[in-house]
Amino acid sequence: MTDILGLPARITELPADARQRLERIFTVDALEGWTDPPPELHDWLARHFGSVDAVRRQQIVRVTNRRTQDGALFSPLRASRPLAAAALRALAEEVEATRGDEFCHPETGTPADTWGRIRGRHAITGANAAKYDARHGLIIFDEHDPLAFDQDAVVDMLEVGRAWAERGRVEDPKSSAYLLIWNAGPRAGGSIVHGHAQVLLGRGPHYPQVERLRRDAEMYRREFGTPYVSDLVAVHRDLGLVISEDAGVVVLASLAPVKERELLIVGAPGMDEREPAFAGAVARAAVAYRDELSVRAFNLALHRPPLDPDRVSGDGWDTIPPLVHLVDRGDPDSRSSDIGAMELYAAAVVGTDPFSLATSLKPVLAG
Repeated sequence: MTDILGLPARITELPADARQRLERIFTVDALEGWTDPPPELHDWLARHFGSVDAVRRQQIVRVTNRRTQDGALFSPLRASRPLAAAALRALAEEVEATRGDEFCHPETGTPADTWGRIRGRHAITGANAAKYDARHGLIIFDEHDPLAFDQDAVVDMLEVGRAWAERGRVEDPKSSAYLLIWNAGPRAGGSIVHGHAQVLLGRGPHYPQVERLRRDAEMYRREFGTPYVSDLVAVHRDLGLVISEDAGVVVLASLAPVKERELLIVGAPGMDEREPAFAGAVARAAVAYRDELSVRAFNLALHRPPLDPDRVSGDGWDTIPPLVHLVDRGDPDSRSSDIGAMELYAAAVVGTDPFSLATSLKPVLAG
């Protein structure tokens, strides 16, 4: 089985057409770093990293998406680096200490949108008291614990979010750029512990990262004559990074993740994110993330074309499917941040292996 350090060799083994497609999108470089540890440090290095030689000579793989300029530096040794001892209150204690907060009684603890609220099977909407955008709502889960969700709760979140957006469009038809984000827990950016997601509905161009995907995909199609997202999925399939594939929906381990263990759930162009095949794949992936990988803090984002059908008919939106990003944000009981200046201003530094991620989840998600 290929691992990330074996990726350059794996690429050379691909059939010519598959290798050409990969090289249209990605550049992959094998790098080697050296250190010269003093004798006094040898015992400490052996305890924390397995051996002194593992630190003396380090293998790194750099992957860059040439079309989007997303990129990751895979450094497997960083998964073994010592971190500062946990100094924050354990997440479980924080969950219990905050029961009864405003989100536990959302109809009196949160504002409503001007048109009211959407009630789902497991959640209810509210208006965000401190908005990112003119139309910015909350999907507040009935369960207080941000990790106490099941598959139906995730499907319900997608349905409630879309119903909120459609209600907002009735009030302002010019608002069409719909975005759903889920910051699962404080470690992932949730300012309130109680489980909740957020929905936004913007005017004009889509939110910049979604708009960039459309722009880059359209430039790719004009240059090569094939849809960018379809080729991106094909590259992951060629490398063995597709975890599951059913009814036009693909779950894959990202080759250029934004951070640790990033999954992409990719639908078909024109697909509605509420369709059972897509919503079910998102739900199964989120539950497997928690249960199979023991992820306790994550971010989820739904990228999709604008809701206005007139806008989708032009500018390349017709090739963009609904796409969900899911990324691990690390141990919520750790004081060490998972991102720094590198991630904000240069490239993601990643310690986990996407090939290992795919191997771990295939038995669960591929059925």
